[in-house]
Amino acid sequence: MNNHTSFSKTVRSSRKNQQGITLITTLLLLLLLIGMSLTMVLAVSSESLINGYYGRYRGSFYAADSGVTSARQTLIANLTADVPGGFSAGTAPIANTTTAATNAATAVTGAFGAFTTVSTANSWQERFEVTNVVVATPPTTPAATCTPQGQSPSTATCAGPFSTNPTSYVYSFPYSMTIVGQSQGSEVATLVDNGTIFLTANATAGTLNQSFAAWGMFIGTQGLCSGDLVPGTITGPVFTNGSWNFSNSGPYTFTDAVGQSGATAGWDGSSGGCVSSATATNGINPTFTNGFNVNQTAIALPANSFNQEQAVLDGIGNAASAPTNAQLNAILKNAAGTAYPTGGAASGVYVPYTVSGSPAVKTFSGGGIYVQGNAQVTLAPVSTSTTAQQYTIVNSGVTTTVVIDPAAGSAGTTTITTTGLGTQTINGVPQQFSSADQLMGDATMLFVNGAITGLSGPGQGQAAIQNATALTVVASGTNDITITGDILYKAEPVTMTGTVATIDQLVPANNTGQVLGVYTSGGNINLANSQSNGNLEIDASIACISATGSGGLVNTGAGINTLTIVGGRIQNTIQNINTTTRNVLFDRRFLSGGFAPPWFPSTTVTAAAGSGTSVTTTWKGVQWLNKTNYQ
Repeated sequence: MNNHTSFSKTVRSSRKNQQGITLITTLLLLLLLIGMSLTMVLAVSSESLINGYYGRYRGSFYAADSGVTSARQTLIANLTADVPGGFSAGTAPIANTTTAATNAATAVTGAFGAFTTVSTANSWQERFEVTNVVVATPPTTPAATCTPQGQSPSTATCAGPFSTNPTSYVYSFPYSMTIVGQSQGSEVATLVDNGTIFLTANATAGTLNQSFAAWGMFIGTQGLCSGDLVPGTITGPVFTNGSWNFSNSGPYTFTDAVGQSGATAGWDGSSGGCVSSATATNGINPTFTNGFNVNQTAIALPANSFNQEQAVLDGIGNAASAPTNAQLNAILKNAAGTAYPTGGAASGVYVPYTVSGSPAVKTFSGGGIYVQGNAQVTLAPVSTSTTAQQYTIVNSGVTTTVVIDPAAGSAGTTTITTTGLGTQTINGVPQQFSSADQLMGDATMLFVNGAITGLSGPGQGQAAIQNATALTVVASGTNDITITGDILYKAEPVTMTGTVATIDQLVPANNTGQVLGVYTSGGNINLANSQSNGNLEIDASIACISATGSGGLVNTGAGINTLTIVGGRIQNTIQNINTTTRNVLFDRRFLSGGFAPPWFPSTTVTAAAGSGTSVTTTWKGVQWLNKTNYQ
């Protein structure tokens, strides 16, 4: 009995202990469930708050972005309104660009200086305000400019006087503005927009001389449905004396006007073949930012390179025929001081200069350097100078070095040294003159009466063109120019990366007037890249074009990984460049005031009609910043 009683007590005690454990377990599970529930509530609440904040922020951003567009259009409208209808061609239509800029900025702040609602049905309640706008007022933005087009003299300003009235006036108004957007809550987005508004006021109908450098791409002959244009982003004005052909192999984006003389273009779809039409069709829809124009007047092509050859002798270059040996003999001398032979020469490097007085004074008298026979040319800025440009020319196995320094002495100096002949130091530098014998500035024509078998800078990634150097390199007649390596400006005048709205935009601080043209009237411009990584950059407007030529840009060497051209390409025909990636960035300085490489081939174009009533505006972005505080 005692054992039984003891066992019963033990069982009852164990049951009591188990009941306590069950209670504790239940409480723990309850606490766990409560914790999980609170966590879920907090998570859902946080997610709702985040989504709400994000939604309100996006609404604020869209409001600010709408404000950018509205404010910019207000600027354009007010600047355009400053051009009176029927203005006199001999007087600039906007008398004071500073006043016009100030008034345009005031109009924007007057319209959007307080919050303006931009919401629509079923959208966030959005509004924006312009907190700051500056138009062409230093030092915040560069000053506005005015450039007359087609006037005489060519160096005249918008204030005149003119012996021949301008055909148009081109204004540029840089601007900067800050826009704040706001939605339902306290979240705001702040955007800063910087760009330039270009306004062209056309005076009267007529003709004017225009450099081919004014086109980002020009193709002399392009047959309808005869070959598709490579897709991609193409900057600068585009034109052909024929018809463009587009495919559906990739998107096209044109940042400037696209024109052709043909009545229709070719639209080459994957299944429908090439369809002839004046407008986009066959499932192909290029982005024409500034329009696609058919039935345009064909552009007259240059006949030859006689003007460029003559420019070496007199700095003007108007010539109906090539200079004779007698004319070359009268003006050109080599590094030994020996004149160009009257019977002609097989090779040699010569410069134009006169010798007078006792002791002898040597004075530069023309526009550049004359090379007889095929040559290799290396371009480089003199490393110890900020102004001197060096030309290293290998001709028939003999090396000649020419150094042109506009800052040396009172009028600059030109030094020519040829192995085995000696050295001549000459007062003055090559210069370009108008046909009226008016000085247009320091400029150099490097004319090779033969083929240029190698043209490059000193090495990949190294500068080839000194700041302020204006140069055109030409091969005569049907001779080719072969580019073997990078040819770079010391300072890039345009932006090299960015979106369609920000790429190839002017960098005013880098514009020293440096410019390069490469031209052959009857040959090809060959790409024979010798650089190890397969990339090649050419900072120049390059042209292989003439009325009877068939030249094009063609790869004669190894395949190119990335080809970059900063300037433009002017060709008779499209040929194979065997390149994986092609970047062609238009140098927008070529749209301002007739700026171009010296003695670059030009043509006659018809100015817009309108007697002052035709006004066109374009906008180019420089920088767009989202300065919103995300905290």
